[in-house]
Amino acid sequence: MERVDNAPRAKVKNLADYTPPTFLIDTVDLDFDLRDGETIVTAVLKGRRNPGGGSAGTLELDGQDLRLVSLTLNGVSVGADGYEIAGDRLSLKAVPDAFTLEVVTAIVPEKNTALEGLYMSEGMYCTQCEAEGFRRITYFPDRPDVMAVYTTRLEADAARFPVLLSNGNLTETGDAGEGRHFAVWHDPFPKPSYLFAAVAGDLACISDSFRTTSGRDVALRIYVEHGNEHLCAHTMDSLKRSMRWDEDVFGLEYDLDLFMIVAVGHFNMGAMENKGLNIFNSKFVLADPETATDGDYERLEGIVAHEYFHNWTGNRVTCRDWFQLSLKEGLTVFRDQEFTSDMHSRGVKRVADARLLRAAQFPEDSGPTAHPIRPESYVEINNFYTVTIYEKGAEVIRMIYNLLGAESFRQGMDLYFERHDGQAVRCEDFVAAMEDASGVDLGQFRLWYSQSGTPELEVSLSHDASAKTATLKVRQILPPTPGQRDKKPMLIPLSMALLDPAGREMPLQLRGENAETAPASRVLSVIEQEQEFVFENVETPPIPSLLRGFSAPVKLHSGLSGDEERFLFQHDSDPFARWDAGQSYLTRMLLSAAMDGRETVLEATFHDAVAEILRDPSLEPAFAAELLTLPGESVLAESMRPADPDAIHRVRRAARKEIGLKHADALQALYERLAKAYAADDMSTAAMGSRALKALVLGYLVAGGEADARALAARQASEAVSMTESMAALQALNGTDCPERTAALAAFHDRWENAPLVLDKWFSLRAMSSLPGTLSEVEALLQHPKFDFGTPNRVRALIGAFVSGNPVQFHAADGSGYSFLADQIIKLDGLNPQIAARLVAPLTRWKKYDEARQRMMRECLERILRQPGLSPDVTELVTKGLG
Repeated sequence: MERVDNAPRAKVKNLADYTPPTFLIDTVDLDFDLRDGETIVTAVLKGRRNPGGGSAGTLELDGQDLRLVSLTLNGVSVGADGYEIAGDRLSLKAVPDAFTLEVVTAIVPEKNTALEGLYMSEGMYCTQCEAEGFRRITYFPDRPDVMAVYTTRLEADAARFPVLLSNGNLTETGDAGEGRHFAVWHDPFPKPSYLFAAVAGDLACISDSFRTTSGRDVALRIYVEHGNEHLCAHTMDSLKRSMRWDEDVFGLEYDLDLFMIVAVGHFNMGAMENKGLNIFNSKFVLADPETATDGDYERLEGIVAHEYFHNWTGNRVTCRDWFQLSLKEGLTVFRDQEFTSDMHSRGVKRVADARLLRAAQFPEDSGPTAHPIRPESYVEINNFYTVTIYEKGAEVIRMIYNLLGAESFRQGMDLYFERHDGQAVRCEDFVAAMEDASGVDLGQFRLWYSQSGTPELEVSLSHDASAKTATLKVRQILPPTPGQRDKKPMLIPLSMALLDPAGREMPLQLRGENAETAPASRVLSVIEQEQEFVFENVETPPIPSLLRGFSAPVKLHSGLSGDEERFLFQHDSDPFARWDAGQSYLTRMLLSAAMDGRETVLEATFHDAVAEILRDPSLEPAFAAELLTLPGESVLAESMRPADPDAIHRVRRAARKEIGLKHADALQALYERLAKAYAADDMSTAAMGSRALKALVLGYLVAGGEADARALAARQASEAVSMTESMAALQALNGTDCPERTAALAAFHDRWENAPLVLDKWFSLRAMSSLPGTLSEVEALLQHPKFDFGTPNRVRALIGAFVSGNPVQFHAADGSGYSFLADQIIKLDGLNPQIAARLVAPLTRWKKYDEARQRMMRECLERILRQPGLSPDVTELVTKGLG
């Protein structure tokens, strides 16, 4: 049979249109004959009519870029009149209630630049099937609510591909003749097609084991390219700690006898939780102190935990449909956040989570692509792997956790697994389990799943000295978002305390409560558009500490004065609230200076607070670094209308220089003390926090503009024995046009040009420099011998770093940054639509800027949309961006 042009078409899919599958598949037997030029895939599907799926006799199968070789139904060959292929759908007519269907397809993994389905990466066959990649392997009902037991046979050249892996347990290996061999894998747990995985390559294996609480021994294996074995220790350690944590905290044991991780150089995502065979972007597997920063270590640990935790929250219980994506992703992000908090510093982690949400998710929520954590419609599901689904989804889970308490939340999780193990379910099923386990009505809370946008809270506090009361007035603001103009009030948990003039927490006795049981802090349930909370026995005027622990993903308008924010910045005992007060205080000063054109940016009282932090030995260094970090340029742009990238960059640069000059002696002394605190290869939480503060200190010293500071950074760059120290020095120099920067970057390139993951850091440094002429450098680097449009990591390192990490140059007044991005999106769309689509977002936020920039950004979006053959991925986002 000939190849059919069955690429997907841009069709809107609506949650309201969901219908159960007409047929279910019980078992899938896959046979891969892996050969150069064309791979033959034979799939044997044993299925039956779904009792709840309607009476139609037609079996609908999804397929993309396949050559159909043959179809056999219950042993009889199906002729051309027995099926129809239209677009990405094969319809098989007159299918009986029970059937065995054999589908033989031919695919060309070597030419699969989309990196979905089966493709080749550096001479290795590997798969990526989430969300809809399995349809690039064979015709199949490629939807998450069709769950089957898989048996997979892989056959390949034994010399070139000695390692053959798939899901589950290895059941058979053997010689296939002619220098070929085979392996058979069986996964006993039913799974949707998106969790299928296979790998064939010449790989080294690092082995270990883990004994579960019940006494079972689980074999652990990490597969990497030969020569990278020494870079896997942190990954293995992170995996074992994740397994133990999940048993201790949630009572969840691993369920197979083998758990495998494979590192892949070409990967669209960070990692994938395929049952028993996790496939990872190599940057999240390979690490040692010489080649990976502390930040890389922390991200690697979190991603290993995330993918492992998916074994239960995503694999054993999965999504009914892709609209429920946050059911698994939001819940699993919450779990990996809790793991990291337990492994390191809970306060620092909470600040980091909030910082990410404000920098990336709040802008998404206020733009044309805003969507709830359970969207109502989509064209291309790959476009919904967003910070809203993941990070905001995690915040929604956290709010449930805080409303119910740890014990009831755990009971809800237990009930969720008891009810739905082995099923594909909805977000409502998770919330129902939480309600039934706790007895708490979460009816109003469900609005968090369906309403998009970031709620805003206007808060004011008044004190009545004669009545000894304090009244907290709260008003919800729910800004309109695409398709949702009028919204209902949400249930918003507002954690708060009242501080006295000495910074101590005061008893919070709500009117009518017993004074003896009044807590020092509490969570208020804000459920109305306007609401008042009256506290009694408040003798002195208090200062409110609000949104403690970042208790809800909202924008807070506290009504506090600059002096009150500074007071909280110096005295609040809650890490998030203290950091947040400082960020608000800084934002106020920076934006005021930006709009007034002032040269002096920071107030003297702020410098007093900085001095206190620098000399406070009791502060955790990592937290001190967070307190002293200025709001990012993208965060400041969210609070300025219209956003002025040049003014924002100017005042932020001026503020850094002020801090560097005014506190030079204290910074220098702190740098010297921190330099001696820990060994470079000490990866403890305390050591990493110390290095984080040291990096910040060096950045401020260099920002001060003194030659001695540049020399100090240059010396650190040349003498560094760890990547953390090396990158800290390079980042400190990167915004300064000086010989030290040029020499340090050249030396770094020459040392690491043959280490792809490290060279990515060099590309990003070049792309993120705020110096004039950076765009010309980025354009020239597209011709660098080591730049490859087919490698997502390299594209993200250069193009992604420029458009997302260099606001002042990307938003250049002449529009050159916009034009550059449009050119790269158009080029990438023909190779890898997923990667192209993920670059579109900065152009869609044109409404935030002045008229000239708005016009140029819109022109670029329109030019992209005019391209013939544009993918559904890019088309959807560009169309929304123009809407």
